[in-house]
Amino acid sequence: MKKMIARVAYCLPFYLFALSLQSHAQALTSEDIKAQMVKDWERAKAYTVDYLNTMPADKYSYKAVDSLRSFANQMLHLAAGNLFLMSQASDQKPPAFLQSDIEHSPGAQNKDSVMYYVTTSYDYCINAVKNSDVNKWGEKKKIFGFEETRFAMMNKVFEHQTHHRGQTTIYIRLNNVKPPQERLFAK
Repeated sequence: MKKMIARVAYCLPFYLFALSLQSHAQALTSEDIKAQMVKDWERAKAYTVDYLNTMPADKYSYKAVDSLRSFANQMLHLAAGNLFLMSQASDQKPPAFLQSDIEHSPGAQNKDSVMYYVTTSYDYCINAVKNSDVNKWGEKKKIFGFEETRFAMMNKVFEHQTHHRGQTTIYIRLNNVKPPQERLFAK
């Protein structure tokens, strides 16, 4: 009997702890997911602006090799991708400059222009998520021959911008500049 009481006494704190965790757990709502997505887009914007400010303005035309995009082209491609892909996911009208080929526009290649287009694209994505109806996120849409939910498409937009920002890390390093510190959990 003493052994049984000792076992109960030993296990009781763990059982009570597990119960307390259960009682404090909250269901994750679609609005929570939306708020997290907005927070992640805001963080990604700040991180990308760090990249834009880290690369010297006179190196925006830099290419790691001739067959690749320049730093400016990479960032302008990121911006155009943000606008096009998020407009497909959200059905919200993007800025008019999406209709032009900003990636190859000679007037868009300098630091100020790139900063404008990139930050505008992030503001558009942030607002598209904020203003979207989460009840429609499960709807499927076709893009590039694939059928995806709006939610999946929004995640792919985020993946695309992360991919192209990441590619520019090499451009920055090849110019003997230290790239910005990772901001995975930063504000």
